[in-house]
Parts: sequence; structure tokens; C-alpha cells
Amino acid sequence: MKLTLGFSPCPNDTFIFDAMIHQKVDTEGLEFEVKMADVKELNEWALADKLDISKLSFHAYAHVFEQYILLNAGSALGFGCGPLLIAKEKLDHDIIKKGPVAIPGELTTAHFLLNLAYPDIQNKKAILFSEIESGVLDETYKAGLIIHENRFTYQEKGLVKIIDLGAFWEEKFKLPIPLGGIFCRRNFDSNLTEKINRVIRRSVEFAFTHPEEPKAFIQQHAQEMEAEVQQKHIDLYVNEFSVDLGKEGQAAVQHLFEYARSQKIVSESDLPIFHKYSE
Repeated sequence: MKLTLGFSPCPNDTFIFDAMIHQKVDTEGLEFEVKMADVKELNEWALADKLDISKLSFHAYAHVFEQYILLNAGSALGFGCGPLLIAKEKLDHDIIKKGPVAIPGELTTAHFLLNLAYPDIQNKKAILFSEIESGVLDETYKAGLIIHENRFTYQEKGLVKIIDLGAFWEEKFKLPIPLGGIFCRRNFDSNLTEKINRVIRRSVEFAFTHPEEPKAFIQQHAQEMEAEVQQKHIDLYVNEFSVDLGKEGQAAVQHLFEYARSQKIVSESDLPIFHKYSE
């Protein structure tokens, strides 16, 4: 059975999915047609119901709740891994509020957190995440919201941190920050959903126990990113929550959605947030 699978070219995703898409682990008869794209585009594809399985921002999930369900394997959660608001110099609140502020997509969890910390920003522009630093440097934007590997490179370019939005979440709620997860179609048969989750978990575990195996695939899509930055990226975003959300990870996701409901970002629903699979 062949399923479409969407994920980003970032090292954490290529690390996670290498083994399963290259048949290095038992895929239980599943094959995957890979659709690789930036997180902004993946979120937009989910709105169009384009893929069978996809990496999505948790913020985006609030808008595709009836079409997709969260798996327990493959997620990006953790402490000290949230998005950063950066600028060329320290800015006061009034300047940030007026903007313009570059964001990596309307439906990203980064944007959700920015709204939580700065609900009164008046001027935001969604652009490709890899173009945010240069847009701040050339003063197209007063500030920029960076994700992924940019958190390791912004200081080298003379940019400064305004706020760590992951730390803001952690201090406010005492929970890991849910950034992105792996989702499959809600209308899949439960046995198929459980099979997909098992295969993803197997792929993550294989990458952890055979860290040399995914390196070629990671490098192929990391382009000019240095090997040290690639590894920092993986270390930051792939952890025990990527193997299985567990109770702490599920509590963090649950809280994010409870907060989203309180802010009218997602409507009340009896649908489950994540698929509880059996081994």
C-alpha cells in the first residue's frame, strides 16, 4: 500500500524518516511517496487535504482537526527548543507592536506563541523561514520570528534575541513546548493508523541506534548547512517525545488545544486529539 508522506527537508525530519522511506526497517507492507516542503507549505497542503500523512505545526492542526489525527510517534516537543524573536538591536514593545514582523507562516506554532506573548502586534508578514534573518538584516522587517537551524546562526550575523518564546511557554505553563507532530487522515482504519505509527516509531528508533545511517539523506537536503549545525538541529528537536509522546507530551499537546479553544482558535469538539495506539 502506497501513502503520500509530507515532511520538511530539515535535519530533524530527514533523520526521523530516512529508515522507513528507504526500507531500512520493516514497514509492514507500506510504501511512501515523499512530498518534501517547507513547514508553511505543509500546513497549507493540510488545509487542502492533500496528503495521507504529514508533519504539521500544532497550530495548523487546530484548523484541520476534523481531517487529521495526531500520531504518538515523530513529534517535535521539548524544553529549550522554541522559536526566537530576533532583531538587529534591542527594541521596546511599541516598536515591535508596529512592526513589520516577519513570521514563518500564519499557521505555525511559532506564530501561535508570538500571539500569546505579543497579542497586539499590528503588522506581520508570512515569509519562508530561511529568508527571515536576511529580511531583518536589510531592515525590511523590524523583527523576525526564527525557527529551525536559524536559532544557531542568528548571533553570527549580528542579530540579537528579543524573546525566547519557548521559554515563555515553559515558564507560563511548566510544560514542554509542542512545536510539530505527525498526522494521518482521521478516516483511516484504526489498524492502518496503528501500523503507520509503529513504522514511524521504528524509523526513529533505528536512527537513534544507527546514527550514521541517515547522514547521507540529511546532507542531501541540508544543502549548505554545516555538519555541526545539522547535529545541533537533530539533538534539539528529536528526543524521547519523538519516539512516543508519553503522558507528559500528551499533556502538553492537550494543554495547547485547551488554550486554543479558550482563545476561540479551535472550536469545541468531541474528536480525540491524538490516536492512542496499541503495541
